[in-house]
Amino acid sequence: MNVADSRRVASALEDLDYQPTDRAEDADVVVLNTCVVRQSAEDSAVGRISSLKNLKKGRPNVVINVMGCLVGVKGTRDLEEQFPYVDVFSAPSDPGPLMAYLTQDDSKEWEQETTSRRFAYMDGELTLPAADQDHLVSAFVPIVLGCSHACTYCIIPYRRGVERSRPVEDVVNEVRSLASQGVKEITLLGQIVDRYGLDLPEKTSLAALLRLIHEVEGLERIRFLTSHPNWFSKDLMDVVADLPKLMPHIEVPHQAGHDEVLKAMKREYSVDQYRQLVHDIRDRIPGVSIATDVILGFPGETEEYFQSSFDILKELKLDVVHLARYSVRPGTVAARKMEDDVQDEEKWRRFRLIEELQKGISEEINRAYQDQTVEVLFEGLNKGRWRGRTPTNKLVFVESDQNLLGKIKPVSITWTGPWSMQGRLQRDSMGYKVQR
Repeated sequence: MNVADSRRVASALEDLDYQPTDRAEDADVVVLNTCVVRQSAEDSAVGRISSLKNLKKGRPNVVINVMGCLVGVKGTRDLEEQFPYVDVFSAPSDPGPLMAYLTQDDSKEWEQETTSRRFAYMDGELTLPAADQDHLVSAFVPIVLGCSHACTYCIIPYRRGVERSRPVEDVVNEVRSLASQGVKEITLLGQIVDRYGLDLPEKTSLAALLRLIHEVEGLERIRFLTSHPNWFSKDLMDVVADLPKLMPHIEVPHQAGHDEVLKAMKREYSVDQYRQLVHDIRDRIPGVSIATDVILGFPGETEEYFQSSFDILKELKLDVVHLARYSVRPGTVAARKMEDDVQDEEKWRRFRLIEELQKGISEEINRAYQDQTVEVLFEGLNKGRWRGRTPTNKLVFVESDQNLLGKIKPVSITWTGPWSMQGRLQRDSMGYKVQR
C-alpha cells in the first residue's frame, strides 16, 4: 500500500515540475512515507524523521513531509510537538496536504478530513513517475482503504481509518491508465480486499470488479491481496479458476492455529473452517499456490497453542508463510486488555521453528517444478540475471542476452530452492507443456 501511495505522491510532485533525487541532502522536498504495523517499523520511521532535523537546520527552505500510518487519520498535534521542523503531515493515501502546502492553497477544502478529499488524487488517472515509465511491469492498485474489522492486535483501523472502497469506475480507469503505460500486471490491494464494494452506494463485489478489469486491453496478469477467510467466497474462487488473467495465487492469513488464540485475536473463524477453506480453494483452482500470515507469541499463546500452529502448517503445506513476532501496538484492544506474556526470546524460538518447517515445505513444493516448463513474466534485471514470476508467484531467475522486460516467456526450470528457482528460456515456437 505504501509503495502505491509513494508512487502517487511522486506523480503529483512531477505535475508541479519537481524531479526525483536519490539523496535527501539534494532535495527541495523530502517525503517520508511511514509504516507502524510493528514496533520495529515505527522505531525506524521515528529514527529517520529525527535524522532529518540537521538537514532542516542547515537548509531551512527544504520542505519535509511525513505521511502514512505514523500520521494516521486522527490528528497530528503530538507529532507536531515532537517534530516541529516537519512542515507537512499527511494521512495515508493522501497527497493533498503536501500539494496544498507547495502550491500555497489555503482553501478550506484541504482542511476537511473527508472521504472526498482522500480520493482527490485517486480519481482514476495516474501518470507514472518518470523513473517508472517504460520500466514498470507490475503495479499495485489500492481498492479498499482502511479497515473496520479491528482484529485485537491490529493498528491499521486506528491509523488508516474506516473501510472505504474506491468507486468501480476509478479503479478500472486507473488499471486502464497503467496498462496504457506498459504495465502488464496489477495487484489489487485492501486490508481485507474481499470486502471490496460492500460499502459503496451501489453494492458490488471483488469478483465483479475482477471481471471488469479482466477486459482491460494490454493487461496480462491480475492478482489481489490480502484476503480474509470469512469473506473469501465461492464466486471469488470461480473467477480465479475461470478467467485466464487471474493468477492462481491466493494470500489468505490464518494468523494462529488454535481456536482460543483466534478468538482472542477476534478473527471470527475456527481452525477447522480455515482448513476447509484451503481444501475448497485447492479443489476449485487446480495448481493454486497459497500464502498465509502467522503471528507468534500473541498474548496467552501457550506452548500447546503454539504447537497447534506448527501442526496445522505441517498438515496444510502452504506455499509461503509470512511470520511475525507479536508486537504491542498502542491503542489496540490487545495492548489495552491483554498482557504481552510471551518473552521475546521465546517468540524468536517459535519463529525459527516454523521458519525451518516452512523452508522444508517450500523446498518440497518447488521441487515439483524441476524440469517443468512454466510461463514467467519478467520484471527486471538482478545482478545480471533476469528476474520474473510464475503465475503461482514463484520467483525465477534466467540468464539471457535478450531484453525480457515485461515479456512472458516459457522457461524450463533447471534448479529449485525454497525461495526461488532458476531456468532457461524455451523457444516460443516449440511445443511445450506449461505448468500453471
